[in-house]
Amino acid sequence: MSKEIGKTAGGHISPFERIKRKNDAGMEFWSSRDFAGILDYGDYRNFEGVIEKAKLSCFNSGYRIEDHFVDVTDMIETQQRKQLGNAETPAKKKNEDK
Repeated sequence: MSKEIGKTAGGHISPFERIKRKNDAGMEFWSSRDFAGILDYGDYRNFEGVIEKAKLSCFNSGYRIEDHFVDVTDMIETQQRKQLGNAETPAKKKNEDK
């Protein structure tokens, strides 16, 4: 993407440019969780339907979904995990006792 497209009229970086990521090969990609955030979806579950519609549109346009959408599981920070910090989770501890 050219630098001109990434900047707004006032010279500020677009929110879409701010959430852009690059893989090890330098290819650009965006996380749907990040998209949901900048589009003000309070609950990611409400955004999942948008992703499914986008996949359908991709398919209906003659493109392979696999070439444009990759299912990735990101770990999210929960309140419980924040409270535990680096402590072992009860489930992990239980499995070690067996």
